[in-house]
Amino acid sequence: MLTLKVDSELELRIFEPSEAGELFWLVDSNRRYLREWLPWIDGIQSPGQFYSVIQMWQKNFQEGSSSHFGIRFRGALAGSISLHAIDWSNSQASIGYYLSEKLQGRGITIRTVKAVINHAFYELGLNRIEIRCGKDNDKSKAIPMKLGFYKEGILRDGEFLNGNFHDLIVYGLLRREWQRRHRFIP
Repeated sequence: MLTLKVDSELELRIFEPSEAGELFWLVDSNRRYLREWLPWIDGIQSPGQFYSVIQMWQKNFQEGSSSHFGIRFRGALAGSISLHAIDWSNSQASIGYYLSEKLQGRGITIRTVKAVINHAFYELGLNRIEIRCGKDNDKSKAIPMKLGFYKEGILRDGEFLNGNFHDLIVYGLLRREWQRRHRFIP
C-alpha cells in the first residue's frame, strides 16, 4: 500500500484493516473534541465498524476514487487525512483531515496537507484541490488560508452536524498557483 514520507517525524500510510482497533481508539479517545466538526463520529461505536470502513477505503483506493491515509507521528497514529471525491474527468479532488487533540499546535496538519497536495498535483497529475471547512472551525480554516488556497464561497447549510445544519466554506487551489508559490518542478 501507498506510503508518503513527509519528514523525519511524519509519514502518511494508506489504512490497513489491521489498524481498525488503533483507529477506533484514536477516534474514541478524541470523541468529544472531534464530534464538534465531524458528523460521522457518533455513528462509530466499535472497532469492527472501522474494519468495514477501511475495507471500503482500500477498494476506493484500488479504483482510484480516494486515498485515506493514517497520519503517523513518530510512529504512532495521530490522525487521518484523505484525498477523496477524486474526479478524473475534471482533474480535481477534495482533502479532509483530523488530528488528535493532544497533538494540535505542532504543525502536523499543515505538513501532511502539503504532502497530499504535492502527491495530488505532481504524482496524480490533478489540477484542482478543494478543502471544505465549517464556517466557525477556525483551526481547520487556518490550514487552507496558510497554504494559499482561495476562499471560493460558502455552502449555506452545507452539512448536517449534531442535529443542526451549518455553513461550509469552500477553499480552492490550482496546480499552477501551487507551483508559482513553491517553485517546485517535478
